[in-house]
Amino acid sequence: MMIIKVNNQEAGMRLDKFLAEKLPELSRSFIKKLIEEGKIKIEGRVIEPSYKVKAEDEIEIEIEELRHPEKVPKPQDISLKIIYEDGDLLVIDKPPGMAVHPAPGCEENTVVNALLSRYKELPSFSSERPGIIHRLDKDTSGLMVIAKSPLALNELSKEFAERKTQKKYLALLVGNLPLDEGIIDLPIGRDPFDRKKMKVTLGGKEALTLFRVLRRYKDFTLVEAEIKTGRTHQIRVHFSYGGYPIAGDKTYGEGKVEGLERQFLHAYYLSFRHPRTKEKLIFVSPLPEDLKKFLRSLALPK
Repeated sequence: MMIIKVNNQEAGMRLDKFLAEKLPELSRSFIKKLIEEGKIKIEGRVIEPSYKVKAEDEIEIEIEELRHPEKVPKPQDISLKIIYEDGDLLVIDKPPGMAVHPAPGCEENTVVNALLSRYKELPSFSSERPGIIHRLDKDTSGLMVIAKSPLALNELSKEFAERKTQKKYLALLVGNLPLDEGIIDLPIGRDPFDRKKMKVTLGGKEALTLFRVLRRYKDFTLVEAEIKTGRTHQIRVHFSYGGYPIAGDKTYGEGKVEGLERQFLHAYYLSFRHPRTKEKLIFVSPLPEDLKKFLRSLALPK
């Protein structure tokens, strides 16, 4: 069972909305279904999705998968680069071009398909996303932690929800960013005119990105970006909104950049507490060769 405690700032939110923000891997409709089936309670009491949470409420969530056999992804023998593995979890270095889980228009060749070929049983909130705690965009490379045990799914999901993990990215921005470091604190929500896109909007969810400049090039700026919240497309949306999109971003930027085959965004640093031993684990992934090659080309005399 997972328990999430409500703080003073969160008091007054609808229960289903509160949990959708805390657990972005779960859709609001899925959360509503769990509540209606009595799998989400407050101190043992069955409540409604519209319940307004109070400070100090302890929300109890049963981590029992609701199975939809027709939607279970099929195993595929796809290689994964495993950085670390034990009985509770594994950390992978996801390549660019690979989606994390199946979705309409991308049903195969995902991280989940590869995991199901290697592991017969993985814990999950949803049969469509076994082992998945957090996500990376399809064209973003880098580190992900996968749960192998119910304990890991429970504890790591809670740690991500409570923002105790550290996630840092290397991003190349188009243009000369004027600040050497800063904080972007702008809410993000779904674009009402294009449901596949996100945008900065007053009615969106809190989104916080810290950044510092690592190197400046003639027409680009290399930054380290640390996300304190896990909103969809967060880094891409935040920098694009300020006028400095990720190089190669076809959705929020100027599209293809000569010499760059994908968006320049790499999840290079991941830190969290081990769910069983409570030891702090730190993982670092070097910049992939395709992105290194592009940076080298920028440093060459024109």
